[in-house]
Amino acid sequence: MIKLHDGGAFLIGGSQIVPDKDGSFQNAGFSKEEASKSTIAYRILSDHNTSDDMSKLKIKFDKLTSHDITYVGIIQTARASGLEKFPIPYVLTNCHNSLCAVGGTINEDDHMFGLTCAKKYGGVYVPPHQAVIHQFAREMLAGGGKMILGSDSHTRYGALGTMAMGEGGPELVKQLLGRTYDINRPEVVAVYMTGEPKPGVGPQDVALAIIGAVFDNGYVKNKVMEFVGPGVESLSADFRIGVDVMTTETTCLSSIWQTDDKIREFYAIHGREADYRELVPGEVVYYDGMIEIDLSKIDPMIAMPFHPSNTYTIDEVNANLEDILRDVEKKAAVSLDNAVPYKLTDKIRDGKLYVEQGIVAGCAGGGFENICAVSDILDGKNIGADEFTLSVYPASMPIYMELIKNGCAAKLLETGAVLKTAFCGPCFGAGDTPANNAFSIRHSTRNFPNREGSKLQSGQISSVALMDARSIAATAANKGYLTSATKQIEKDTLKKYKYSFDSTIYANRVFDSKGVADPAQEIHFGPNIKDWPAMEALPENLVLKVVSEIHDPVTTTDELIPSGETSSYRSNPLGLAEFALSRKDPQYVGRAKEVKAAEDRRVAGEHPCEVLPEIKPVMEAIKGQFPDVDRTNIGIGSTIFAVKPGDGSAREQAASCQKVLGGWANIANEYATKRYRSNLINWGMLPFIIEEGDLPFANLDYLFVPKIREAVENKLSDIEAYVVKDGKLEKFMLHMAELTDDERTIILKGCLINYYAS
Repeated sequence: MIKLHDGGAFLIGGSQIVPDKDGSFQNAGFSKEEASKSTIAYRILSDHNTSDDMSKLKIKFDKLTSHDITYVGIIQTARASGLEKFPIPYVLTNCHNSLCAVGGTINEDDHMFGLTCAKKYGGVYVPPHQAVIHQFAREMLAGGGKMILGSDSHTRYGALGTMAMGEGGPELVKQLLGRTYDINRPEVVAVYMTGEPKPGVGPQDVALAIIGAVFDNGYVKNKVMEFVGPGVESLSADFRIGVDVMTTETTCLSSIWQTDDKIREFYAIHGREADYRELVPGEVVYYDGMIEIDLSKIDPMIAMPFHPSNTYTIDEVNANLEDILRDVEKKAAVSLDNAVPYKLTDKIRDGKLYVEQGIVAGCAGGGFENICAVSDILDGKNIGADEFTLSVYPASMPIYMELIKNGCAAKLLETGAVLKTAFCGPCFGAGDTPANNAFSIRHSTRNFPNREGSKLQSGQISSVALMDARSIAATAANKGYLTSATKQIEKDTLKKYKYSFDSTIYANRVFDSKGVADPAQEIHFGPNIKDWPAMEALPENLVLKVVSEIHDPVTTTDELIPSGETSSYRSNPLGLAEFALSRKDPQYVGRAKEVKAAEDRRVAGEHPCEVLPEIKPVMEAIKGQFPDVDRTNIGIGSTIFAVKPGDGSAREQAASCQKVLGGWANIANEYATKRYRSNLINWGMLPFIIEEGDLPFANLDYLFVPKIREAVENKLSDIEAYVVKDGKLEKFMLHMAELTDDERTIILKGCLINYYAS
């Protein structure tokens, strides 16, 4: 089904794979270095690189896009740094904080902020319920050979020939201020497809099979996935899009696909055929890795709680119900820190797995073909009148309108399913939260703990498994009993529907400045929209209190700053910070604030021990070995340890909330994603690495990092640190991976805002 090559490989003529384990193929006259320049990815990166060095890229993007959880903070940061006009098209969509009953006027105040900023700075504003961020980008923004940067992690338009990346807000701020996205040239891994999917197998099935094969081993981490091979031609544009958007869950940097007439037709349908560009790899191309997929051997898949990589075939789950469900329960005890009892085995009824909810939604599930397939599979059936419910969210109003015109919407409503508007809520816990102990199957993007909206701190737990829309429909047809679509559909069950895109809705409702700014426009500020607090520069020496210690194999950004209703507070840095780690370590905020109070006293020229007496013996122990250190040349802050933090969302608030609470660093064995590490850096936090093994410190210990400012200035990668305990200093080593010159300066200044202000 899926084969991962041990090393790199050449692809000759688009069809001949030559593994290059020992490098012997170079003797045949092909240079790896030259052949690597024949990837689609290399050509696009080269076109957008503003440096003279393709090993050190300085990328300028063609377009930017954000949604209503992120754009307020981004624009506020850019305004504080001197923003006068959006220099490139910047689209502000409103698909996350769309339920305006949450938090009183907060969400709609943010929307009015977005509209007035689009007018003032020359942007595009897409009102709530019109389109989810990524569907609007597919329909209106993508272009062959282009690059788009978005502040949502699922910014992926590779199937349309657009290399897109999801990053934290500060990276968009840099683009708004005319700066560049600076990275080392990424490796490129081919995803070589053959065959074609069986009837009933959908894009989520293919995506989950890939994620299951590559996540744990980091095969594509921070690399570009390039989809090639004869199997690509068998996939419709919608199918490719559905696979592509899920590449984020592999932890890759970006994705790109070969393009053909099906993609040309997609652009033509959307009135933008001129934006199509044929993209194919060169005659002889070298890839740093190779994933071979026989699409014909992919079966309907399910990602069990609590990660998209926890994959099985649906048939496998049904055949081994008790064993697999008990294994999920065992893993959940680790993920949930045994905070609440969690059971799945009680979902077994008469030897079958019963689920209470089905959702097809968002950038992954809400596509036209997915929803038409759901309608076909449920045609003439109903979902019943028991616990099971089914909600379907078309990804844009043009899709919704076409479903009404072709009759699929009516067929769905007849079954008892509910059709809702374009809204990302089910993906991040702001809509359709199941009942306590309920189990939901979703064609959406993630199934992390509490991602569906339950709250461990309130004793609540429900969970999500990811599946393709087709198998969700098959399960719905069986009144909630888990069913593989290939077991449900008959010959010709799935019909072919022609899609006609009607842009009238957008023409009537979307504000498009056409790039013309109106400096006289006043910005609407709601009472929840607050400026970023002042942040100090990196001190000469650091005292850090460890205020949280997390030993989960992976820590998601949802666990660092929860999604759901807390998203309404993302325009208020201090208000949002109150929720930091609340579902993982409820004591974190209080501990961090105690340390920050001590640092505030120190900055004011007073003695920090007056508000934090425990700091006095710590300082005395430090002065015993470092007599030159005193409160004038030291900073006091907090840090957390996590094994592998930062999987999941691009949200910068996972870092900024720690920063505004006095955080100066993270310590980790590794960082799950490049974007989380970048967020730490852009908020002036030190992304420390410590080697795996027994930690030299524990939660609530104090650490001393002498001459940290000097270490950053001198580009040191190995940094001396001490645990301060019982009046003694015990030495250990921290490490820091490569930083660009700008990144070092940002950390020295204390954050990106300070960097631009200076």
